[in-house]
Amino acid sequence: MGVESVDVERTHPWLDAARGVLDRIADTQGAAIEEASRLCAAAIAQDGLVHLFGTGHSRIPVEEMFPRYGSFPGFHPIVELSMTFHTQVAGANGQRQAMFIERVPGLADVILQNFSFGAADVMMIFSASGLSAVPVEMARAARVRGLPVIAVTSVAQSAAGDVDPRVGGRLLDEADVVIDLCTPVGDALCTVDGLDTPVGPGSTIANVTVVNSIKVRVAELLAASGNLPPVLTAASVVGAERSAGLFEAAYREHARRAARVLRTEDDTER
Repeated sequence: MGVESVDVERTHPWLDAARGVLDRIADTQGAAIEEASRLCAAAIAQDGLVHLFGTGHSRIPVEEMFPRYGSFPGFHPIVELSMTFHTQVAGANGQRQAMFIERVPGLADVILQNFSFGAADVMMIFSASGLSAVPVEMARAARVRGLPVIAVTSVAQSAAGDVDPRVGGRLLDEADVVIDLCTPVGDALCTVDGLDTPVGPGSTIANVTVVNSIKVRVAELLAASGNLPPVLTAASVVGAERSAGLFEAAYREHARRAARVLRTEDDTER
């Protein structure tokens, strides 16, 4: 049986559309990324933490920031499984429940009751729509506690949606720095002939682009000031012994910084 020939000149619509999103980020979001990077670098240099929060698929950039190869301590992931566990889809722990929970007003304050924040800390929140109650109220509550807030969101998608009157705002309304994902209304990037609904979301690649841009810039700033923590690095790059040492050093440093985060009954809220 012969092998069907492949037209190497055929278009790749999602790749083309994703490239367009990344180009728009590069062309328009440089100043916001730089401002966010400087806030993060200052927090980490002062022995603080950059707290990372996202619901739904916006947990992906949280995990991308730390811990990953090429990442370093100073970033503190905060992820609630009830709003981010999607693989079962239906039944117990299903998608309906996750989408319902992230729209519940008041939950953000309940989550934040678990944590004690430092004077140097920063909060970075990811939400493509920027409309769900939990991320919006997380940003609002973080600012009340004195933390600068960085919002990573799709401005177009957020503007196209209606504000929940119980929430009273969008994520971008509650932020000190707004980084636009530059993704379209509805997130999906491609249309298909004969199909009236778009396919191929773009917010994940946009989010990962933003966090790695910030990560690298923060590393540059911290290295220049002599404050860069150990970087998680593969054995194939630095050898097995040094790689293991870097991992252990990074985990210890993360544990040291995170040890003060869990709130005890004697803590006073900022």
